[in-house]
Amino acid sequence: MSKYDIIVLGSGPGGYVTAIRASQLGFKVAVVEKESLGGVCLNWGCIPTKALLKSAQVFEYLKHASDYGLSVKEYDKDFDAVVNRSRNVAEGMSKGVQFLMKKNKIDVIKGFGKLKPGKKVEVDGKDYSADHIIVATGARSRELPSLPQDGKKVIGYREAMTLKKQPKKMIVVGSGAIGVEFAYFYNAMGTDVTIVEYLPNVVPVEDIDVSKQLEKSFKKSGIKIMTSAEVTKVDTSGSGVKATVKTSKGEEVLEADLVLSAVGIKTNIEGIGLEDVGIAVDRDKILVNDFYQTNIPGYYAIGDVTPGQALAHVASAEGILCVEKIAGQHVEALDYGNIPGCTYASPEIASVGLTEKQAKDQGLDIKVGKFPFSASGKASAAGTKDGFVKVIFDAKYGEWLGCHMIGAGVTDMIAEAVLGRKLETTGHEVLKAVHPHPTMSEAVMEAVAAAYGEVIHL
Repeated sequence: MSKYDIIVLGSGPGGYVTAIRASQLGFKVAVVEKESLGGVCLNWGCIPTKALLKSAQVFEYLKHASDYGLSVKEYDKDFDAVVNRSRNVAEGMSKGVQFLMKKNKIDVIKGFGKLKPGKKVEVDGKDYSADHIIVATGARSRELPSLPQDGKKVIGYREAMTLKKQPKKMIVVGSGAIGVEFAYFYNAMGTDVTIVEYLPNVVPVEDIDVSKQLEKSFKKSGIKIMTSAEVTKVDTSGSGVKATVKTSKGEEVLEADLVLSAVGIKTNIEGIGLEDVGIAVDRDKILVNDFYQTNIPGYYAIGDVTPGQALAHVASAEGILCVEKIAGQHVEALDYGNIPGCTYASPEIASVGLTEKQAKDQGLDIKVGKFPFSASGKASAAGTKDGFVKVIFDAKYGEWLGCHMIGAGVTDMIAEAVLGRKLETTGHEVLKAVHPHPTMSEAVMEAVAAAYGEVIHL
C-alpha cells in the first residue's frame, strides 16, 4: 500500500492548490482525480467561460466599431471557432496544472477515490493511506424536479459551453453568476435570450442598486427578464422546448430551442465513502471546524463541499489554510465576511462586505457614497459609461462595511476594497490615498468622497 503524508481527493482550484502548498511545506502528497486536472473551474467553469465572454465582447466591439470612429465593413462570427478557442484555453490551463504537479513532485492518481476508515483512500480497487486526507470534490449543476436536465434541450453549464450549434432562442433559468454570464454571451452572439428568476431581482445576492443597474443594462441590450417567476414544467416533445412560467399575473408559455438551468450547484459527496467513515454531513455539506477538520480525526474537507461560499478563490484559500494548520503554523480562521464575489457578464459585477440593506438591517449608522461611471473620464473615453461604484462606511468609526461595483473591468478593481477592509482602512484613509487619473479605479476614491460630502466630479 502506498503511504503519503497528505492525500487530496479532487484537483480543482481547491485541490491542486492545497496539494502544491502541502508539497511546499515538505509533505509527501498525492492527488486523486477522476477527470481532468484543474477540476470544473479550469475545464468547465471559471476559465473557459471567460474565454467565451471575451469572444462575445470582441464581437460587440466589431458591431459598435462606428462608435469609436472606425469602419468595419464585413465581420461575422464562427460559433464553432469561438467554442474551440474556449476549449483550447481550458486545455492549456489544465496542462499548466500537470506541469505544476510534476514541478512540486505530487503524485497524480487517476480514478474515482473513495474514503475508507483508518485514513485510507481506495482508487479503482487499490488502497492508499495517508496521515491526512482532504476532500475537495467540488460541485456540479443542480437539477430542479420541475426542470430535469436531458443534456440536449434542458442543459446545464457544461453543455452550454460546448453546443455544436448556436440556438436562435434560449431560456435561462436563474440569474446568479452562471445564469447572467451565459445570458450575456448568447445574447451578444445573437441568440434571443429570456432570463427567468424566482426572486424579485436578478443577481439576488447583490446590492439592490447593482441588481437594478444590471437589469437596465441587459434590457438595453435586448435580453428579456422575468422576475418573481418560476418555471413549473417543460415540454420537450416537439422540435424545441415549451416552458410554463408562473408569474404574479398567471401562467405564460415560452417557446425556445433550449433551456439552460442555472439554479445553483449540488455538491459531489455521493459515493465517496463519507458514511463508511462516519463523517458528519448537513444539508448537502460536509461539516468542518475553522481549520477544515471534519468530526473524524485525519479527515478534512474544503471548497464547495463545505458550508462557505462556493467560489474558486475561497476553495484555494481554505486549502492553503488547512495544510498550514496541519504543518503547525500559526494561522487565522478565514474571514468569510471579506470574500469578494465577481460576475463576468457585461457590465461586470464585483462586491465585498455588507449591502446597504444588510447594514441597515443590522441597525448600523452608515454613510453611503455612489459614483457613476457616466462621470468618469476613463469610462467616457472607453465608451463604457454603464454602472457605478457604491461604498458603505460606518458613520461613527469610518469602517469600510461594503463595496459594490458594476461596470467595465470592475472585477479587477474590487481587490482594493478587500485589502482595505482586511487592513481596517477607514474612509478618510481611502480618500487621502491618491488614485491615478484617468482610470476606472479612481471611481472608488470618488465614491468615498461622495459618502463624506467631498465629491469633486459630481
